[in-house]
Amino acid sequence: MTVIVAAHMPATTSVPSPSKISHYGIRTAHLKIMRDWYLNVLGAAIAFESNKVCLMTFDEEHHRVALIHADHADIIDSRRTGIDHVALSYAHFGELVETYERLKTSDILPSASVNHGPTTSLYYNDPDGNHLELLVDNFASVQELQAWYETGAHERHPGGEPFDPNEMVRRYRSGAKSPVVLT
Repeated sequence: MTVIVAAHMPATTSVPSPSKISHYGIRTAHLKIMRDWYLNVLGAAIAFESNKVCLMTFDEEHHRVALIHADHADIIDSRRTGIDHVALSYAHFGELVETYERLKTSDILPSASVNHGPTTSLYYNDPDGNHLELLVDNFASVQELQAWYETGAHERHPGGEPFDPNEMVRRYRSGAKSPVVLT
């Protein structure tokens, strides 16, 4: 199987493509609880807040997360179709490790920790049960990732491999500058 990875695939039609994902919105009956959780987990700041909405950001974008109050929001049903999770990338392995350690001190622990090959990922469940993936890329370039795909390692590890995040911390504190690469 050949997998082509490109940093930016050229448009094949004259239809304009978005330049980025701006934000995601979550409907919740627990606005303040969710606000506090996302502020803590993402190290975010409030851009705007009312009793109906909380907009927050963690970078140059005006807002990255929008929490919308809904009086009768239902609990997420894991059997439903729709968006499964939102994934946010960290620039460096150390940032993911430090985020894990910081959240652990608040008893916010990942529901799953998976090395997918291309990424090392920690999955968290917010107070409403939405899934948030915090990750770091395992390869420094698209070319390195393409070479890894060509080894067949992705086929040998479909879905990735679970890992102990405390072992990830130990490796980092022992001097590892990047996650484990699956072979």
